[in-house]
Amino acid sequence: MGLKPFHTPLGVMLNEKNAHASKCIRCNTCDGFPCLVYAKSDAQVLGVDPALEHPNVSLLTEAYVERLETDPSGREVKKVIVRKDGAVQEFCSDVVVVSCGAINSAALLLRSANNKHQNGLANGSDVVGRHYMGHVNSILMAVSKCPNPTVFQKTLSVNDFYFGSPEWQYPMGHISFVGKLDGITLSAGAPAIAPGFTLDLMANHSLDFWLTSEDLPDPENRVTLNRNGEIALSYRPNNEEGHRKLIAKLKDLMKQQTACPVHGHECHQGLFSRSLYVGQRIPLAGVAHQNGTIRFGDDSKRSALDRNCKAHEVDNLYVVDGSFFPSCGAVNPALTIMANALRVGDHLTERMN
Repeated sequence: MGLKPFHTPLGVMLNEKNAHASKCIRCNTCDGFPCLVYAKSDAQVLGVDPALEHPNVSLLTEAYVERLETDPSGREVKKVIVRKDGAVQEFCSDVVVVSCGAINSAALLLRSANNKHQNGLANGSDVVGRHYMGHVNSILMAVSKCPNPTVFQKTLSVNDFYFGSPEWQYPMGHISFVGKLDGITLSAGAPAIAPGFTLDLMANHSLDFWLTSEDLPDPENRVTLNRNGEIALSYRPNNEEGHRKLIAKLKDLMKQQTACPVHGHECHQGLFSRSLYVGQRIPLAGVAHQNGTIRFGDDSKRSALDRNCKAHEVDNLYVVDGSFFPSCGAVNPALTIMANALRVGDHLTERMN
């Protein structure tokens, strides 16, 4: 059909040339579940666990960082205040790196307000917590009469409409397969009366897509703290027209099917060839792509971090997670977060040497 699908970048330790040596076994619980054979290239497997093999690295678990305290000048973090097992502990360091995710990193800085940082730590620009982005995401499931026996489905993507199309000159976004849906996954959005076997049957005959469009950095989409100190996330979706165009484009592609040798055109068998659409937008609670709340930039009046992700106003404070994004593109932010962490890591090595 003239499209250019490509292999989706996957953080899995898969050895297809020597299956016996492969950590990844291509199971059906890869997408959205912890890996029980440690075959995902995630922070725990590639970062935390190897670091803990060194004698100068410690990991404190079941601990809650309440706030960061600065020296009287407000230019340096002197203490990290932690609550663990009901007791308060204090930690000191020459350099403090916050990597709590865009929502909790912003909340931590807001909780750490003091006389020198009355609007929140490192927040003289008033951008901390603002410009929250999490993408405009949808899962689209197409169902056919023929079953889809695929186990490891999240393998192909289509970016042909990422920057638009002849019919729509503005960016639409990214299309990829999502991990194979099952009856349990579908039950979360199904009517209470839907019998389990119906959901299982639908899942066995489905082709499942994840669609991502960019949401724009709106200062009113933000993380705040309520009067009880609890996190409040305020978000109004934007840039939805491009997402609707992307969904329509995918539906149109599915209709251009070849005939099924078993069921004829009524089956709509084919890669993009289904006629029943069950579309569901990811709700606000789906924060896997969270980013943008502590943006970086050269202008300290419009950003909280410099280009090395150091706070403009605090000399030894860094924020290294999705918070630094000034905009989010239309793909999963994880690879950019990883690449930036490696970049800032090199900077910190130079600083400490």
